[in-house]
Amino acid sequence: MKNDNTFFNINTWFILIILFIVSSLFAGCNRSRKDVAPKNSSIQGELIIFHAGSLSVPFKQIAAAFKESYPGVDVYLEAAGSVACARKITDLNRPCDIMASADYQVIDKFLIPDYAAWNIKFAGNEMVIAYFENSTFSEEINALNWYDILRRDDAIIGRSDPNQDPCGYRAVLTMKLAEKMYQIPGLARQLQDKNRNYIRPKEVDLIALLETNAIDYMFIYRSVAKQHGLKYILLPDEINLGNPDFKDDYSTVSVEINGKTPQSKVTMNGEPMIYGVTILNEAPNKKIATLYLEFLLTEDKGLDLLEEAGQPPLPQIISNNYSHIPKSLQKFVSHK
Repeated sequence: MKNDNTFFNINTWFILIILFIVSSLFAGCNRSRKDVAPKNSSIQGELIIFHAGSLSVPFKQIAAAFKESYPGVDVYLEAAGSVACARKITDLNRPCDIMASADYQVIDKFLIPDYAAWNIKFAGNEMVIAYFENSTFSEEINALNWYDILRRDDAIIGRSDPNQDPCGYRAVLTMKLAEKMYQIPGLARQLQDKNRNYIRPKEVDLIALLETNAIDYMFIYRSVAKQHGLKYILLPDEINLGNPDFKDDYSTVSVEINGKTPQSKVTMNGEPMIYGVTILNEAPNKKIATLYLEFLLTEDKGLDLLEEAGQPPLPQIISNNYSHIPKSLQKFVSHK
């Protein structure tokens, strides 16, 4: 009996200890959930963001992370070519809180001063030639012969519409820079005139064409190619619009696109790629929009998510309209 009681007591204590540990774990989990519970649940409302198609992947991730901190906010993301985004505001009077453009010039030339007062330059990119393994001539193409391959009749090229999307006019700028660098007269016109039936409103629309073998190659941003697992040819810094050290070279070319009215034209000059973001003058919810940009421009939040998505933030976030920027955002921005 003594041995049985000893056995019973040992097992009883063992069970009690296990129960204590389990209950402690549950209590710890409950405390953890309480500790990390959002502290901004009082912020309620809707946030409407028009953004460049190339920002689709990082902005979805940033919006989801923002929602965790502000569960009462519903974020509505609408992707399009940056020029098309601007026209939704200027021509269609669509309500919008934030516009993020793949080219800061679109905000400067289409929105400021009538629709926005400032523009924050926050990210960069570069042009590449993307393709799949089964693209025609994929085994031959490289950084030295890409322009010869793309001129072949059997190589089908896709690009986005310059009148709607910065990637479209940047593709043309890249072609013009390549013509100068490689000293091939007529190269830019040859590439522009080729496969015009595969021009689409924004660069991400081309991915489906590539996946279905409707096209073999496309001019696209490096970040988008990386996000979608595409093969791509890196272009020289002299023509890829991605290196600020070559800004003088880039400035030697330009493209005209449709302006604010059907009869007008706007000149887009060759520049290093810089993305811009602004809050609209008539934003329905400026308070939440400002909170979102604070989140976007914070290193361990939005900027880290941009970096992880292959969208490189600028080493220094800058603005030419510093005095007009909300005070809570000025701490993120250098006055340039």
